[in-house]
Amino acid sequence: MAHIQVLDNHVAELIAAGEVVERPASVVKELVENAIDAQSTAISVSIRRGGMAEITVSDNGIGIAPDELPSAFLRHATSKIRSADDLGAIGTLGFRGEALAAICAVSRVEVRTRERGAETGARLQLEGGVCGGVEECGTPEGTIIAARDLFYNTPARLKFMRKDSAETAAINGLMQRLALSRPDISFRFDKDGVNALHTPGDGKLLSAIYAAYGRDFARSLLPAEGRGGDVAVSGYVTFPAFGRGSRAMQMFFLNGRCIKSQLLTAALEEAYKNQNLKGKFPGCVLSITMPAHMADVNAHPAKTEVKFSNERDLFRTVYHTILDDLTAKGAPTNVGLSDGASAAPNPGFFQSMDAKTYREQSAPRKPESVWSGYGAESARRPEGLERSGQTINRFRDEDDATQTQAVPADIAPTPAGVAGIAPAYAESPDITLEPAGVAPAQPSGAPELSEQVDLLPEPPVKPWRIAGELFDTYIVCEAADGNAYLIDKHAAHERVRFDALKAGAVPPMRQTLLQPVAAELSREDAALLLDNLPELERLGFSCEDFGGNALLAREIPSDLNPGDVTATLEELAENLRTGRNPEEKREAMFRTMACKSAIRGGEESSPRELRALVEKAQSGEVRYCPHGRPVAVKFTKLEIEKLFKRV
Repeated sequence: MAHIQVLDNHVAELIAAGEVVERPASVVKELVENAIDAQSTAISVSIRRGGMAEITVSDNGIGIAPDELPSAFLRHATSKIRSADDLGAIGTLGFRGEALAAICAVSRVEVRTRERGAETGARLQLEGGVCGGVEECGTPEGTIIAARDLFYNTPARLKFMRKDSAETAAINGLMQRLALSRPDISFRFDKDGVNALHTPGDGKLLSAIYAAYGRDFARSLLPAEGRGGDVAVSGYVTFPAFGRGSRAMQMFFLNGRCIKSQLLTAALEEAYKNQNLKGKFPGCVLSITMPAHMADVNAHPAKTEVKFSNERDLFRTVYHTILDDLTAKGAPTNVGLSDGASAAPNPGFFQSMDAKTYREQSAPRKPESVWSGYGAESARRPEGLERSGQTINRFRDEDDATQTQAVPADIAPTPAGVAGIAPAYAESPDITLEPAGVAPAQPSGAPELSEQVDLLPEPPVKPWRIAGELFDTYIVCEAADGNAYLIDKHAAHERVRFDALKAGAVPPMRQTLLQPVAAELSREDAALLLDNLPELERLGFSCEDFGGNALLAREIPSDLNPGDVTATLEELAENLRTGRNPEEKREAMFRTMACKSAIRGGEESSPRELRALVEKAQSGEVRYCPHGRPVAVKFTKLEIEKLFKRV
């Protein structure tokens, strides 16, 4: 039996460090928060190799007294809490007194500091938690802390670190959020000698947003401000037309601290209900101010999740603040045109269009009477037949394409059950089969039209029949087993696309854009995507760095609308950020692309597309979409008869 014993101090410090210092971004967070609490007005962060080689944080704060410098690196040493009563009203960012001790336990640390008004400063070096002597030195007012060789003495942690670019992206995103939390402080972030962020520190939130996320995001915002009791809300939210592809641009701050809150997310998105575009998420930079005793910021080790004493009042305040501002200022505007642009189409001979527009304009239209062949309505000619016979035969199968050339396109006989169209038109002697305004297409000496129909081969017998389509979304199918099925065509096609991407059997078709799309992303998203360009290539994208936080897409999947490029890239970046391992990240990206490129509910589909999807669903090849939704729902004949009280 193992005996209980007290751990060595060094081992205990390494365990504690593992809870506080998860990655380089954790070090930056703790050091910058301490700099903010030190009344700094300018904070500079510099890293090398994603922070693994070196992290240096400089500030112009109040500094540390030389005789207190060694104590600052002891566990539970803090200048911000004196008694248990202080825990009920925490107003600072760092307060536990664990950060510096944890950082120096897993790195080589050097600190230089000088109090305001002091003539000289002090210097201290630590390695693996072992403290050296304090030396007098010259240094600017404030504090400079450099942490080098992170995790050099904990190889088990070191081997789980991500690529330098991924760690840099995480620090970049953290610095953006910290800059937005305190627009009155000038933040500067340099990575490997290159400046990535610099905010003016003029106290204006919009200036910080512009510096952190760029002009396009800043121009998509409208101000939001409101109050309810002791809770005040201020900041910016996006216009409904500028929804994002993920929730990555939803940022909430509580009394200057960046937090995550499902409550605040729910209040935000509820305010946008029936206003935001489908599949889009609103973005925001919202600051919540409330008395410190109304929130518990110590509910999570990283202090990112907070518990509120009165969640209902907070929800209502945030919800009504956003809704009122959307109602007052967020009225629909013509946001699709840039300044001076004209909405008139190009009258020139040549036209440029994306793949989706081409498919919509060139795709054959379905006859409007989808219930033909049932009862007396089967003897009427649908409007779909009163069109020119010069178009491609929309109903023929590939196998009999060469045998239907002599038949006008819009009156070619159709296999029974295709999109609900029965062959009654070709069999009824009372129907005039000539398209309106077009002479009969029958060359001299050719057999009569009825004889041509007889020459066509019989369509293969299917164990199912397409009886129609509901809302351009659900395929109604009758199976030979006597059951009826509703098939979600988007879910079915999404699964087909996902399986194809995962198997790599069919490389995605691409469209080269005449005008490349510059996707404005967050710096964190842009860095993640640039680090995974081979994965984007596999999905059908050809992207390159466009400077700042933008990616230039020159080629995109042919099924993707160019207007959806930015939202799709945002969602792909979110997949890369949240995936636990490469395979999980890859599958998440495949799910996103399958969803974006699949037939959408409400869009018109050709009979051939419907037949192909029903074939996949009825054969059992596709049962669930990649997100877990069922592809088909079965209704037995008995269930239907019960609805009509027949049994």
